[in-house]
Amino acid sequence: MTEIDKTAVRDAATVILLRDTDRPHVLMGQRGKTAAFMPDKFVFPGGAVDAGDAAVPLSRPLPPICAERLSEDCDGDLAHPLAAAAVRELWEETGLALGVPGDWPGAVPPDWQRFAARGLVPVADPLQFVFRAITPPGRPRRFDARFFLVQAEALCGDPDDFSDASDELSHLQWIPLADVRKFDLPFITEVVLAEVTARAHDRTPPASVPFFRNDDEESLFLRLQGAASD
Repeated sequence: MTEIDKTAVRDAATVILLRDTDRPHVLMGQRGKTAAFMPDKFVFPGGAVDAGDAAVPLSRPLPPICAERLSEDCDGDLAHPLAAAAVRELWEETGLALGVPGDWPGAVPPDWQRFAARGLVPVADPLQFVFRAITPPGRPRRFDARFFLVQAEALCGDPDDFSDASDELSHLQWIPLADVRKFDLPFITEVVLAEVTARAHDRTPPASVPFFRNDDEESLFLRLQGAASD
């Protein structure tokens, strides 16, 4: 990866993976003590969009309503690269794959070599865009993060097999949704969990998406396809 401006707001994708719909569990891991961003916190898998994500083939695209919401209050069409980043970050940090059997059209990017070696091409249709938040000013890293809710049944493979995970997150585990707040969580994760809890049994993408926007002038809680939230 190339050197980045650490003060810039980077587009990012975060994946909220749910399983066991009768008693929902969510997948989380712990960031390292020396991490520049949210050290020691339990977080969802995710990370910044890479330059190559826009060219990654998706066997099945995002649901149209999610692509539409992702285009709001946004410079350019980021739906495809955000979806690719979500699949890539989930794979890198957990070893869990959102994909279908298939051959890549052309050369496989370096970040996707192990994914493609399993005979898979990424898919985006299981991703529900459910939340967006911009990191407040003054933090060592700032991200414009889009949160995607995914049901574990969409995974290709064993949801308990983390053997292909990187070492970026430790203590990867499925936590009962009712118990997540016992862990050391970032503030924004607490906020997102309220939305996730309300949608745990809903398999359809939301018509409007909460947007927690922070900039140098003010913080606003908005809705994409809507107005300021009460």
